[in-house]
Amino acid sequence: MGVINSEIKPFNATAFKQGEFVDISEADVKGKWAIFFFYPADFTFVCPTELGDVADHYEELQKMDVEVFSVSTDTHFTHKAWHDSSETIGKINYYMVGDQTGTITNNFGVMREGQGLADRATFLIDPDGVIQAMEITAEGIGRDATELMRKVKAAQYVRKHPGEVCPAKWQEGEETLAPSLDLVGKI
Repeated sequence: MGVINSEIKPFNATAFKQGEFVDISEADVKGKWAIFFFYPADFTFVCPTELGDVADHYEELQKMDVEVFSVSTDTHFTHKAWHDSSETIGKINYYMVGDQTGTITNNFGVMREGQGLADRATFLIDPDGVIQAMEITAEGIGRDATELMRKVKAAQYVRKHPGEVCPAKWQEGEETLAPSLDLVGKI
């Protein structure tokens, strides 16, 4: 699955966002950082904990010029019903994308064969529409928005500082590396 450094593919969908149904496409992603946060289904168990965790960090992500698109193969109507009936989901202000045709889920290669459900997957897209990071976990393993935030900061740092890389566990403000012949075998 060679998706890193590939451009996102065209799509059209309807999302639920802040009480409204809005049409979106890949054009709405370009020009800013974006997170595509795939999950299997609304009204489930691990999914609301993850979506709520991202909602708790959404304001900070917005300050970093990052938009969030949660995606499942449920409809935008189902997203609204879940938003209206769950305290956890009710705090979401980002896009909840209905992908009932599976176009977006298939574009990212995370459709569960024969199930019509998305894998638990996260993709970080740069302002050029290019995938810079991805994470896919098994059904029972929830993701952590704090770690996602760290990855966003690292990707943004590397984009702004060509020739530098962020080592393992890098946190904003910490030292980075400048790969060179001098570093070979010294790390």
